[in-house]
Amino acid sequence: MLSYSEENHLKAIFHLSVNNESGVSTNSIASKMNSKAPSVTEMLKKLSEKDLVVYKKYQGVLLTDFGRKTALSVIRKHRLWEVFLVEKLNFKWDEVHDIAEQLEHIKSEKLTNELDKFLDYPTKDPHGDPIPNPAGFIKYTAKLVLSDLLIGETGKFIGVKDSSSTFLKYLDKREISLGSNIKVIHKEEFDESIHIGLVETNLSISVKSAANIYVTKL
Repeated sequence: MLSYSEENHLKAIFHLSVNNESGVSTNSIASKMNSKAPSVTEMLKKLSEKDLVVYKKYQGVLLTDFGRKTALSVIRKHRLWEVFLVEKLNFKWDEVHDIAEQLEHIKSEKLTNELDKFLDYPTKDPHGDPIPNPAGFIKYTAKLVLSDLLIGETGKFIGVKDSSSTFLKYLDKREISLGSNIKVIHKEEFDESIHIGLVETNLSISVKSAANIYVTKL
């Protein structure tokens, strides 16, 4: 039985290792966890003793197969609960993360599988992130950020890089929602702001915003 903190560290290592197969640094884990490096080091020692990570001092940490499976189980529960909160309890997509952070630590595998069945086996959460299946398989979609599109190109909005409540509320205010087709009309040389076209309107967004919107090019 793992503690909440142990599960959270495994989840953080998994997210940091998606594009880094050489190993995740202690400092990057501390930054993501809003913690201190010495505290992370102590946690890594505990996780190593439980065969959840491969850790050597001054080298990157890697998840073992057992550690990866455990991390994906937590992520699966988190994303299923987010779907439940949005689809069944009418929460907004900017309200569900902190609640799901609590619910993801429920240990019952039967409850998780029944929740998956009740929701008709969703493949993505409300933010566009893929939901691992019961075997721990996670299917990623090829994507790029909106700011990488060239003038005249169009992308389908499939997810967010920044899932903070403030950014999600910003997108709601601008009426930019998942599934929207977004065309890059013009890029301002002065401040790099980007003029985009949606179905019913055109608007301007900052390059920072565009760099946090995942799209697939159409």
